[in-house]
Amino acid sequence: MSATTNTQVMIAITDLTFRYGPRSAPVFDRFNWQVAPGETWSIIGASGCGKTTLLTLIAGLRRATAGTIRVGDTVIRRPRPETGLILQDYGLLPWATVWDNVALGLRVRRFYGPDGTHAPRTAPPPSRQEARRMVEQWLRRLNIADQRNKYPGAISGGQRQRTAIARTLALQPDLLLMDEPFSSLDAPTREDLQNLVIQLQREMELTSVIVTHAIEEAAILGQHILVLGEPPNTEAVIVSNPGAGAPGYRSTPAFLDKCNELRELLGLKA
Repeated sequence: MSATTNTQVMIAITDLTFRYGPRSAPVFDRFNWQVAPGETWSIIGASGCGKTTLLTLIAGLRRATAGTIRVGDTVIRRPRPETGLILQDYGLLPWATVWDNVALGLRVRRFYGPDGTHAPRTAPPPSRQEARRMVEQWLRRLNIADQRNKYPGAISGGQRQRTAIARTLALQPDLLLMDEPFSSLDAPTREDLQNLVIQLQREMELTSVIVTHAIEEAAILGQHILVLGEPPNTEAVIVSNPGAGAPGYRSTPAFLDKCNELRELLGLKA
C-alpha cells in the first residue's frame, strides 16, 4: 500500500508560469490543473510543448517562475520523498547489481533521514532487515528475482525498466511520475509493462501521471488525459477516458474512438 495523504487534491497547480530564462517565452502562463488522489493521468502533446517540463516541475526538479505547485500538503520547492519518478533511461547504476539498484533508494533514505536539510519524510526510514525484505518483495513482484545478482548491462531493456520500477515502488510513494518510461522498448515488452503498471496502480491505489508521445499509450494508461499544445499553455485541455485500464480495452471501439479524439485535438489525421 502506498503512503496516504489527508487532502482531497493530490496535485494542485495554481497560476503556474514557467520560462527557461528571463528573456525566453513562457512554456506555461498562469496555467491551472488539479489531480485527485488515486487518479491515473496521461500527458500528451507534440515535442517541445512542455510535457517533461511539467513533470519535472511537479517532481521538484525545476522551480516555477511564478505560481504554486502543491502535492498533497506540500508546496513544491524541492523533490518530495513521497513522490516516485521513473525515467526513460532507467537511471540504474551500471556497476551495481539488480538487487543493489533496487535497494539504492532505501539506503539513501536511511543515510539522510528526516534531518530538515534534505526533504523530510514523516515516517522513519526502514530498518536494514525491513529494507532487505522490501527489496526481495519487489524483486519477486516485478518477476526479476532470478536477475538479482546480474548487472544492468547483462539484462534486457524490459528487465532494466522493471528494476527501475521496483526501486521506485520500494520507497512506497503516494504519487508516481513517469517520463516516457517505455518509449525505447519493443512493442511486446512495452505492452507487457503497460499492463504491469495498470495492475500496480490498482494494487497500491497510486496516483500516477505518465508523460508519453504515443497516443495509444496515453489512452490505455490514463483515465484522464491532459493535452498540451504549442507554448504558452494557458489552459488545461482535459479528455475523460474512463475505460483506461479495463481488461480488453485495447480491442474495443471506445479505445479506437478515444485515440481518434486525441489525434483530432493534436491536429493529426485519424
